[in-house]
Amino acid sequence: VRENAAASYREGYGAERAWARRRRGRFSIFMSSSTDPFLPQERLLGVSRGVLETMADLPPDLLVLQTHSPAVAEAADLLVDLAHRFDLRVHLSIESDRDRLPGLPPPAASVEGRMRAARHLRARGLAVWVTVSPLLPVADPETFFARLAECADAVVLDHFIEGDGTPDGRRTRATALPAAMEAVEPGSTTLAYRDRLVEVARRHLPGRVGVSVDGFAGRFLP
Repeated sequence: VRENAAASYREGYGAERAWARRRRGRFSIFMSSSTDPFLPQERLLGVSRGVLETMADLPPDLLVLQTHSPAVAEAADLLVDLAHRFDLRVHLSIESDRDRLPGLPPPAASVEGRMRAARHLRARGLAVWVTVSPLLPVADPETFFARLAECADAVVLDHFIEGDGTPDGRRTRATALPAAMEAVEPGSTTLAYRDRLVEVARRHLPGRVGVSVDGFAGRFLP
């Protein structure tokens, strides 16, 4: 476990901010693309909280806090304080209205638990986006996106095709996920399925739906 993350952020802050503002116009941080900042160990170690507390003194221009865990709601007070200092978005991943796909391990948190966390954070005035990523088979798309419209400011749909770092999803196709998806919803491993659900989402969240990389960057469909 890397426990010196806050010190590392502090040490690199000046140079990283200068480079980012020079090259991109603002110092933006995506936390975190590879390791969830609210793993169960966070309650004991407080690594992510330490980084966030350091940001109160050394703020980025934008922080996108990405997590699969409803434990993010436990940091609501700190996040509200930070949102008064710089632009902050909470991205909460809810991949489907199903808690699991047959043959695959269950997720660490239930759909209901994550929706409750989204509602709580939004009620505190935080910007909350639900990232349907990776998009899994949805049993009742109309109800699913209607519920997301009640707890999120925006949604981003990201299929494993175009979303796993390869243009055709070959990295994910080498895993058990595609077969599990097809067993539940034939055709769900295609971009046509994603596009169909995008249209459902747009009916419930007009002007607040993004797709793949553009969506994560805050570029929504008209």
